[in-house]
Amino acid sequence: MEQRISIITLGVADLKKARKFYVDGLGFKPSSASQEGIVFIQMGGIGLALFNHDALAEDATVPPSGGGFRGVTIAYNTRTKEEVDEVMKLAVKAGGRAMRPAANANWGGYCGYFADPDGHLWEVAWNPSFGLSANGDLQLPT
Repeated sequence: MEQRISIITLGVADLKKARKFYVDGLGFKPSSASQEGIVFIQMGGIGLALFNHDALAEDATVPPSGGGFRGVTIAYNTRTKEEVDEVMKLAVKAGGRAMRPAANANWGGYCGYFADPDGHLWEVAWNPSFGLSANGDLQLPT
């Protein structure tokens, strides 16, 4: 199996509200592959999909109930420390909730967390050990 993540799909309670947060609020550009019941967004080399929560659970044949922390966060790495603060402010202005204010991290970087309107956690991080290519792809040390 090749090392790859193709699409991360977020189960959302209200697709219109989620689209407004990500597209209108954060400025993400939806793909023309988006349809009435799903929004696709190109995120560098992977895709982000927004899909109805209960329908996603049904598709995976699991119960839709459950809440709280599920052991997953999505990370958005920035090119500069200052950009972390800018992204955090943008997310809150768009309707997200600041969960942990940006601060220096014990691993030598700078990061904070916000939750989207459905509670999905995003870490916004500047890591001096990780590079970003010109098109924003993460470059981990070899």
